[in-house]
Parts: sequence; structure tokens; C-alpha cells
Amino acid sequence: MDCGHPRNRTDGMKKTDMYILAAARVTRSAAAGMINIAFPYYILKQLHYGAFVIGLIYVSATAATAALGYLSGITADVWGKRGTLILASLLLPVSAFLVYASQSLWLIFPAAMLGGYSATGSLAGGGIGGAVQPIQSTVLANLAPNGERTRYFSLFTFLAGVAAALGALLSKGFEVRDTFLAAAVLSASGIPGLWKLRIPDARGKMGRLKTRATIGKFTLTGFLNGFSQGLVIPFLIPFFVLVYHVPKSRMSEYAFASGVLGAFAILAAPALERWFGFVKSIVLTRGLGLVLFAVFPVVRYLPVSVLIYVLAPSLRVAALPIQQSELTKRVDEDEMGRALGINQVARLAASSAGTGLSGYLMEASLFGVPFFAYGIIMALNLYLYVRFFGAKGRESAGGPIAPPDEPGPE
Repeated sequence: MDCGHPRNRTDGMKKTDMYILAAARVTRSAAAGMINIAFPYYILKQLHYGAFVIGLIYVSATAATAALGYLSGITADVWGKRGTLILASLLLPVSAFLVYASQSLWLIFPAAMLGGYSATGSLAGGGIGGAVQPIQSTVLANLAPNGERTRYFSLFTFLAGVAAALGALLSKGFEVRDTFLAAAVLSASGIPGLWKLRIPDARGKMGRLKTRATIGKFTLTGFLNGFSQGLVIPFLIPFFVLVYHVPKSRMSEYAFASGVLGAFAILAAPALERWFGFVKSIVLTRGLGLVLFAVFPVVRYLPVSVLIYVLAPSLRVAALPIQQSELTKRVDEDEMGRALGINQVARLAASSAGTGLSGYLMEASLFGVPFFAYGIIMALNLYLYVRFFGAKGRESAGGPIAPPDEPGPE
């Protein structure tokens, strides 16, 4: 369904489409928040498997999410955005129902892969159900007014974070297994409205990408970011389960606090972009998060560990809308879905490797090693942001963006 360029559509039409897209995002995120809490307890406490098994599930789910996300990016550019968005959105409710329907690990594995139970981001940043992210970001970039993409990415991520935090808190009211049935119903509730979306389709053709140099730079930084995420993020809740033996009801409260703070931190993205620009915003927020994560396994004092758990993921995602907006600015519109898909493949493939390694290390009770490795890899990642984009970091704060494939600083 081709509705033309967004500038040719009325404000009322665009607002309606934004509300529909937001509703689907919110219900999916709330369901993801519920699963984010329930899944580790289901595997570790009810089915009595260890950290290595849950690590393998996360690895498989992350790899599957990468493949499905890339496929959704291709089909969005070549086939159409609305149909791709609907199909990708169906994956999470189907997967949650499959986990509810069976206690067999042989079914849980493929179900987790369909739903993307990768736990590769904070509640605000996303993770579970991540295969829909490239197409959803593409649609939002098309609907957002010119020059306001960062604001809209920030607002949508904020709504998702609040919904995920509420979902984590809501999981307190369900038995562990029943949480998955509730999540299936909730995530499915936002899908019917997607049929009414009027999305402008600038369809491309399969072939060599014109903005491949820019995509390559974001892909490399995304790869390192994903590997560092995979080392620590999926195991934050298992860390509290295995080290502190925190019950599910209390962990839900901690996750709610972390999710809400992460959501509000994301609202700071437009201000960060104005004050510091693209690169300095990334370096400042993720550099502070690096320090907190490096300290996390050393403390072994529950109140301080909870404080770090609440604060550090927020710093990771605070500049995420700026990064998303910057990528969509620097690539051609008819390559946007593929660019976002490629970036997600790199990030999640690396994350799956980090998760597999971390699961092995935690099974061996080497709880601190993944966090220290995170610090080293994130430091390298921040260096590459400065090298690739440093000379242009200020331009996103108000000045013009350079041509997409202009070489970065040497």
C-alpha cells in the first residue's frame, strides 16, 4: 500500500499511524518485560537447568533474531513495510504461547528463537521480540517529520521502556508458567491495528548498497556493542538469582525500577544531541556505564549491586535514539530497512557469541570475568565511534550531515 511521501499526507493521518505503531510497540514491550523476568526463573528454578543451558538458549535466540531481523529488513525494502511489520509482530505471541504449552526443552528452544529471548538490552532498549525492530524503526523513520527523528525515536523508546517496566512488575501477579500465556495475549492485542497503517513505501531493489561504507562503520561498532552486551546483559537477572538468591517477586520490583529509569533516561536523548552531538553523547553515557559494569561483580553487597543494576542499563540506552536517528540520516531511504537489518545482524551475532562465552564462565562460577571483558571491549568500541564519526559528531547537533559515504577521519 503506497501512500506517497510523508510530506504529502495530512497531519491527522500521520498522527493516527503514529498511535497505531505506538500501541503495537507498547503491548509488545509490556509482554517482553513479563518474559524477561519469568524466563530465567522458569529455566533455573522450575526446570532446574543451569546457567550454561540458559546461555545456550539465549545464544540460539539471539542468532535467530539476527537472521529474522535481517530478513525483515530485506522484505521491508523490497516487498513492503506493513505486511513485513505484521508478520514480524506475530512471532512474539506465538513463541510465548509455545513456552506456556510445553515444559519440554526441545520446544522451549525453538520457541525462544522465534520470540527472540535474547535479553540483549535493557527493558527500555529492547531485546525480547527484537526481530521486529529493524522494520519498526524503518516505519517510524518514514512517519517522523523531517529533522525530528531523534525526538520520535526517543519518545517511542521511552514508551516501550515504561511498558516493559510495568510488564516486569505485572509478572508478580502470575505464576511463572502462566506469565507466558498472559504475555502471548498481551503482545497479540496490538497487532490487529497494524492492518490500518498507511505506510509510505519507497521500495528498493536487491543489489549493491550505495551507502555501504556508512553501513559498514555502523556495523563494526554494532558488532562490538553486541558482543559487550552479550557478555553481561542476559546474565544480570541470573546473577541475582545465583549469587544473591533473590526471589522472583523482589526481582520484579528491581527490574521495574531499572526499566522506568531507563525509559526516562531515553527522554534525555534530544537534549544530549543538542548539547554534545552524536559521538560525545555515546562516549559520555556508555563510558559511565562501562565503569559501573566493571565494578558490579566486585561489590557483592546487595544494595550496591541493585543500585548498579538500576543505573547502568539506563546509561547504555540513553543515547540509543541518537544512534538510530543518525543511521537513518546517513543512508538512502530505499536502503534503510537493509541497513538497520545488517546492523542488527552484526550486533546480535556478536551478542550470541558473548552470551555463549558468558554462560560457560558463569557455570564455572567465574562471575567477574564477563564484566571485566565488557569494559575492555566497550572501551575499544568507543574509540571506534570517535575515529569513524568524531569529525562529524557535532553536525548532528544542528548542522548539515555530510554525504553518506564521505570517508571518516583517518
